[in-house]
Amino acid sequence: MKHLVLSTLTLSAVVFSLAPPTAHAQTAPAAKAAMACPAVLNHSFPRLQDEKPQNLCQYAGKVVLVVNTASKCGFTPQYEGLEALHSKYGAQGLVVLGFPSGDFGGQELNDSKAIADFCFNTYGVKFPMFSKSSVKGASANPLFVQLAKSTGKAPGWNFHKYLIGRDGQTLGSYDSNVLPTGAPMVAQIEKALAAK
Repeated sequence: MKHLVLSTLTLSAVVFSLAPPTAHAQTAPAAKAAMACPAVLNHSFPRLQDEKPQNLCQYAGKVVLVVNTASKCGFTPQYEGLEALHSKYGAQGLVVLGFPSGDFGGQELNDSKAIADFCFNTYGVKFPMFSKSSVKGASANPLFVQLAKSTGKAPGWNFHKYLIGRDGQTLGSYDSNVLPTGAPMVAQIEKALAAK
């Protein structure tokens, strides 16, 4: 009888040790990740292709190049350079984030699918793109509000760029005339990527 009780207790100990971690243990990494997300990235926006909400905290620890885009602008060919940056430096930690906007001359298409098709079919864009939103003034999306506040410069036209370092600090604001693959922009990106 004593042997049977001991076996049952031993079996209970084994079963207990194989039980899944508690809910508290499972949420600890998520809580840590949330704490590590810089304020500038602590926003969610619908993805362009399917409107599925995307939290920008997933890009914490990366160098982020934020750009307000438009499909019918003289600067639209910059999509090619932005995709080249994304392709060349993505493995080193760069992510380009595109935010279509019709704020400047109404030069963005109205339909998300049309914007997505245009970007991919015309310029092979694979970097993350988000649904059309405002990027200036009282109706600006919260990311652009923060970027304008931290740099003192709101977008003046389509294809304005902001560079965010791995630590979440805004490193610079670049107007539409600054080419994505031009020497000044590439130098700033490479410097940001080298900072650990």
